[in-house]
Amino acid sequence: MYRIITVCTGNICRSPMAEFMLTQAITEAGLMDKVAVDSAGISDWEAGRPIDPRAARRLALAGLASQAHRARQFEQLWFQERDLILTLDVDHYDELQRTAPDAAARRKVRMFRSFDPDLAGRDPEEQGIYDPWFGGDADFDACWDMIQQAVPGIVDYVRNALDGQR
Repeated sequence: MYRIITVCTGNICRSPMAEFMLTQAITEAGLMDKVAVDSAGISDWEAGRPIDPRAARRLALAGLASQAHRARQFEQLWFQERDLILTLDVDHYDELQRTAPDAAARRKVRMFRSFDPDLAGRDPEEQGIYDPWFGGDADFDACWDMIQQAVPGIVDYVRNALDGQR
């Protein structure tokens, strides 16, 4: 099983949105029996709390149910257990690069939007998705759009990784 985790600050906005959107795309690509997607936050600030209602509403507009989601903090052992660690902003990227146990783990950490063809190859500082928690519905729509732009590239990357495992 190829395992992906999406990571933001508290695991109530960006990373669960990315988790559910990526899961839908993986399913539509026919890869769900080979790929698992989950999410976490770099902090424990929101641990145990449900997804932000604004994020849940935005996901629901696309038919994605998120009521069962509960926030959790990224665990160190996931560096070994996950194949791809996708961070939503540069502070998450920097933190996981700093705390990774070795070079192999650091190579697993990528910016989510590094898979957006318009941002591929750019500095991580330019690939972040700002925190919509401080804004309103329009900010969650913008977050949705930024995530959506990268999803096809991630699906292609995973498909290629799976093909390489054969």
